[in-house]
Amino acid sequence: MQGVLIFLLLTAGLNLCQADVIDLTNDNFDSVVNGDKFAFVEFYAPWCGHCKALAPTYEKLGKAFAKADDVIIAKVDADSDKTLGSRFGVSGFPTIKYFPKGSTSAEEYNGGRELKQLVSFIEGKSGARAIRSVYIEKTAVQDLDSTNFDSVALDKTKDVLVEFYAPWCGHCKNLAPTYHKVGEAFQNEPNCVVAKVDADAEKELGSKYGISGFPTIKFFPKDNKDGEEYSGGRSEQDFIDFLNEKCKSNRVSGGGVSDEAGRIEKFDGFAKDFMANQDKRDAILEEAKSLIDAQENTKMATYYTKVMERVQSKGDAFVIDEIERLKRLIDGDISTAKKDEFSMRRNILEQFKAEAAKEEL
Repeated sequence: MQGVLIFLLLTAGLNLCQADVIDLTNDNFDSVVNGDKFAFVEFYAPWCGHCKALAPTYEKLGKAFAKADDVIIAKVDADSDKTLGSRFGVSGFPTIKYFPKGSTSAEEYNGGRELKQLVSFIEGKSGARAIRSVYIEKTAVQDLDSTNFDSVALDKTKDVLVEFYAPWCGHCKNLAPTYHKVGEAFQNEPNCVVAKVDADAEKELGSKYGISGFPTIKFFPKDNKDGEEYSGGRSEQDFIDFLNEKCKSNRVSGGGVSDEAGRIEKFDGFAKDFMANQDKRDAILEEAKSLIDAQENTKMATYYTKVMERVQSKGDAFVIDEIERLKRLIDGDISTAKKDEFSMRRNILEQFKAEAAKEEL
């Protein structure tokens, strides 16, 4: 029996050490937060809305420092363990304290609660380095607060859609899955940002932008950083259609691009004329080249002419072969940026293919 007890104790200790975020209680707090390591501790309550909102970020924080020998990321249910809450003067949730290495005296953490802000603080105080792949993770919907709102929403190079919400709001909870899908659709559109603000916590921001109910959605286009009320529908497609129009993008649900992406109307005409008139191909190619610099998307305009050159050197079959090759690449294990690029190329090739098919008939 004694051997079983020792085994259970050792197993418990092993699990404690292996946890990314360590659960602390009055029984183990002093043995874990003993000055040997830098300790970052969240005092929370299970019923607290702000704590629930912070929880996913805090779990990622634990993963970010999982391999750091001198850093402890921990949490205390201070509603259940009132002794610890009282000991450290916790009067609201969540409260975050940190303990420098070599000390068991708590200091208040008053910084931002985005993952990068938490990581930056801990790295600065402890000298440890976080696992980069965790803390630079790109989120579909960007969390904004008073520390980063202006740098994101008021960035004149970006169109930004912002949901002002409250964690306890039923309508906000219902909208959350849809809004996350919208974020995923535009995750790889660098100048079109989908973001959200906990306006219950960030009351000054809510007041500044006249938020009187939740959720309120505002759009901050590049040319009007005062913000515009979004009054459209709230289905995923409603949001996608709105942002595609405003951002001049061609996104679809899931984050890919539509069949229109990359195409240029004038150059679609060149593609069709080129395939239909073999005796005029040189002239059409030269005319297309002369208009590249006048296009907004010179990269895609150039691609039209590259296709023409390849058709001249390899024959009309190049179009079909290249479409098939790109399809294989798109279905393979490549970056989302490459998928976008290859999808746009395929869209352009389809314009050449359409006319080639007519010629065969």
